[in-house]
Amino acid sequence: MEQVSANLAFGGVQGVYKHASAATGTDMTFSVYVPLHADGAKLPVVWYLSGLTCTHANVTEKGEFRRACAELGLIFVAPDTSPRGEGVPDDAAAAYDFGLGAGFYVDATQPPFDRHYRMWSYVTEELPALIAGNFPADMSRQSIMGHSMGGHGALTIALRHPDRFKAVSAFSPIVAPGQVPWGEKALAGYLGDDRSAWRRHDAVALIEDGARVPGLLVDQGTADQFLEQQLRPELLKAACEAAAIPLTLNMREGYDHSYYFISTFMADHLRWHAGRLGAGTR
Repeated sequence: MEQVSANLAFGGVQGVYKHASAATGTDMTFSVYVPLHADGAKLPVVWYLSGLTCTHANVTEKGEFRRACAELGLIFVAPDTSPRGEGVPDDAAAAYDFGLGAGFYVDATQPPFDRHYRMWSYVTEELPALIAGNFPADMSRQSIMGHSMGGHGALTIALRHPDRFKAVSAFSPIVAPGQVPWGEKALAGYLGDDRSAWRRHDAVALIEDGARVPGLLVDQGTADQFLEQQLRPELLKAACEAAAIPLTLNMREGYDHSYYFISTFMADHLRWHAGRLGAGTR
């Protein structure tokens, strides 16, 4: 693991790191914020998964999470959204919603994407092992959150790993990729045309098929240009009601899909996570 940069912020260290990934067969970059802490202390970890076109840098530079993480004693980890580099295939038309920057947090089974696009294994297996081995992380206290495509990733990962993650939340998540254009394109391209294989990467389908979490927190802007066609939070609301999963769905009047929205409510989400991770203001 190579340290790309390190900056002091609110008493803690915001670092960016690069390593050769066995999962993707490429170099991968990620960021980690570690708040000031006592020697030997182990801190809970919040994972943040970013959306389409993003890298680790978007939330790192615009998410405004460090003050809250410093106050609450939370490590904040932000991976990239796809493999990158020489030989990594992209969308044939260089569209923003597939290929580079759009890994959808799945392990692709369809060539040519199956060689490198293994973001599920990277985020759920390889990177956690790297975090556990190199940072003061208490891996028995993990939670996960994300935005848009990353909200989809956070929801599906938490639903499939209920014993690992003590909390899950999302900003503007793609809740049912099997029912919206972004998801249909990505899941078909990465996993093939068998829609039954898509259900393990669809939060609404997972809930319908019996997956459970103790509760969900979702914030969604009412002025989000993708709300009606791509995000459709009403589908998650209906699935949670049918499954008796407590869902706090905050429809935020006038907010859009951007980091202006995310940064406004980031501290609220981190406090929600901290309460479930046994962290708190120090």
